[in-house]
Amino acid sequence: MLFAGTPEQADAALRAMRSVATAGGTRPLTDADRVALVTAHDVIFRGDGSLDPDALDAITPGDLAARYTKRADAEHLAGFLTVMAMVDGVLDEGRIRTVEDYVRALQLHEPFVRDLQDLARHRLAEARADIGRRNIKSFTGRWMGDDLDAWIMPYREHPDPALHDRYTTLAGCAGGTFGRAFADFYERNGFDYPGLPDSANESFTTPHDCAHVLSGYDTSPQGELLVSTFTAGMHPDEPITGHILPVIVSWHLGVELASFAGSYTGGLDPHKFWAAWARGDETAGDTLSPRWDFWARAAEPLADVRRAMRVPALDPADAADGRYPDWYEPTA
Repeated sequence: MLFAGTPEQADAALRAMRSVATAGGTRPLTDADRVALVTAHDVIFRGDGSLDPDALDAITPGDLAARYTKRADAEHLAGFLTVMAMVDGVLDEGRIRTVEDYVRALQLHEPFVRDLQDLARHRLAEARADIGRRNIKSFTGRWMGDDLDAWIMPYREHPDPALHDRYTTLAGCAGGTFGRAFADFYERNGFDYPGLPDSANESFTTPHDCAHVLSGYDTSPQGELLVSTFTAGMHPDEPITGHILPVIVSWHLGVELASFAGSYTGGLDPHKFWAAWARGDETAGDTLSPRWDFWARAAEPLADVRRAMRVPALDPADAADGRYPDWYEPTA
């Protein structure tokens, strides 16, 4: 669970998040910071809508650590703090240092903090390599070599027409089934099924696109940000470095991490973001789990699959904005 603590712990977390946004009190809150704090209070910490972010007092790293003694709680909090460093779309070393101070006091050594530091210091190659490796590890459960392109595009060297043909049968699934929804999703977006030379690895695309179909998020830049945030709540392996950090960097900060995906600025809507993370956290199944079997569910009604996995309904107000820039072409 993203947060299962006391009101006092929630208050401490929000005070630390405000300190990150203000770089330890050295800069004012932005409007985006305020919205992020208020919506985190309401969505993540289940508040009552009465938070005044400007009234939050500072909290020292030591005082925060004294309130967060369980490792799982501290790890979630470190993720919230990292997000707050990027909410207004600017990488600021003062904010990142504030995150680092809190995370160190929590006795954590999170790779996403180091990656954030690398990005702020323009060490893009180092950050890109670590984020890429951890993203693939999240899907595969194992560390890969440095040739990530070879993993993501395996059919260039080894086409698999039989695999491709298997996926084409999904169009024959009955209307309303998970399999038919998956096929419609591919047709609507112009995606190629795996197996063709220019298609991406089934081990990535099918779990990821199942998350799209189940969550209801589209393939716009904001939709990709939200579905990866949903995935971070659903899947326990590398949730921040493998899922949340790369999409905020790519689709909110405008830093290109993968040449085939591109980049975009301003994709993070705080309420939609926190809601997506909470929806993934409440979901009982996991499309990235090695136990997940898409084909065993393909003939089931999509509504039944969502119900069995306890996927929370998507409030239309929290859906992606559906903006597709002229240059943008969804890839998976």
